[in-house]
Amino acid sequence: MGENASFWESLIYAHPTCTSWKQEAEGSIYHLASIFFVVGFMGGSGFFGLLYVFSLLGLGFLCSSVWAWLDVCAADIFSWNFVLFAICFVQFVYVTYQVRSVAFDREFQELYSALFQPLGISLTVYRKIVLCCDAEVVTLEKEHCYAMQGKTPIDKLSLLVSGRIRVTVDGEFLHYIFPLQFLDSPEWDSLRPTEEGIFQVTLTAETDCRYVAWRRKKLYLLFAKHRFISRLFSILIGSDIAEKLYALNDRVHVGQGFRYDIRLPNFYHVALPEPPPVLPPPRPHRLQRGSPRRPPAAAANCGSFLAPS
Repeated sequence: MGENASFWESLIYAHPTCTSWKQEAEGSIYHLASIFFVVGFMGGSGFFGLLYVFSLLGLGFLCSSVWAWLDVCAADIFSWNFVLFAICFVQFVYVTYQVRSVAFDREFQELYSALFQPLGISLTVYRKIVLCCDAEVVTLEKEHCYAMQGKTPIDKLSLLVSGRIRVTVDGEFLHYIFPLQFLDSPEWDSLRPTEEGIFQVTLTAETDCRYVAWRRKKLYLLFAKHRFISRLFSILIGSDIAEKLYALNDRVHVGQGFRYDIRLPNFYHVALPEPPPVLPPPRPHRLQRGSPRRPPAAAANCGSFLAPS
C-alpha cells in the first residue's frame, strides 16, 4: 500500500504546479485544430457519418501536428498527432472504398430509394439483399407467364420492379400486381421452409416486366445469418398480402353468391349457410272401391256459388 501511495503521489505531485499562466493565446492553427475536433465529434452514423468524422478529425490532428512542429517545437507532440492523422486518413480511404463498392445499378438504386430507404435500411444491409439475388433483374416479355396454375413450383420470391402482372385462376381474372409488389407473397407465406408446393394461379405479364427474384433456399440461408433481414422481409411480405386482400375485387364465386380468394385460403374464409331441410313429397290420396268421387269442399262451394239461381 505504501508503494502504491508513493507512486500516485509522485505521479500527481512530482511535477511543479503552474505558478503563472501564459498571458498570450496560442496561435490560430491550434484553435483551428480545436474547432475541427469539436465539429468532427458531432458526426452521425453510417458510411457518410464515418466519412464526416474521419475527415474532420484528420484535419484536426494535422493542424495539431503543424502547431506542435512550428509553435511548441515538441517532437513527441508532433509524432502522436501525426500518427493519429495517418490513422484517420487510412480510415477515410477505407470507408470511401466501401461506399464506392456499394454502388448499384439504376434499377436497384431506384428500388432502394422507393422501398428500403424509407424503412431506414442501410446500404450495407441492402447490399447483402442485392447480392443474394446475384444483383440481377429478370425480364418478362408481354403475354409470357411467370407461373402456370398447377405446374410451376414455388421455389423463389420475386418483387416486381416495372410493368404489370395479371393473376387468373381457371381463366378467370383475380387481380393485378403492380411495381414494388411481390409476385408470389401468398405462396411464399403458405409454405414452411422445408415444404414444397406449386402455384394455384397463373401469373401473366400484361406489359414488358422487370422483376428481382431471390431463390428460396438461398434466401432462407440469408435469413438464418441475419435475423434483421428475416424480420424485414416478414414485414414486407405481410404488408404485401394485406394490400392484395384489399385490392381483390373479382373473386371466385362459391355457391350462393359467396366469394373467397383461391390464393389466400388461410386468410379469407367464408362459411356457407346450411341448406334448408328437404320435405318429403305428399302421399297421394287413394279412393276406396265403390265410394263416389267427391270434389273437395272448396271446389263444391265454388260450384254452388257459380251455379245459376
